Amino acid sequence: MTSSTETGGATGTQDKDYNLIWYVEACLSNALRLESYIQDAERGKDTEVADLFRKAQADSRKGAEIGKGLLRARLNGG
Repeated sequence: MTSSTETGGATGTQDKDYNLIWYVEACLSNALRLESYIQDAERGKDTEVADLFRKAQADSRKGAEIGKGLLRARLNGG
């Protein structure tokens, strides 16, 4: 069960940068997983679903890029 009040007691990590690292990893992992789903939809000749997954993949990549930019700025002291 995820607690909305977790402040590092359970994980030992109160660092917001860690949360950004997790977010970037989750976005990139999702983009990679969606590649398989796109290929499955294409094999099934379901262009509607393949297009949906491509859009979701693009959104995941965009989220990762935004997260990486924020993380870079924070780690560089900005």
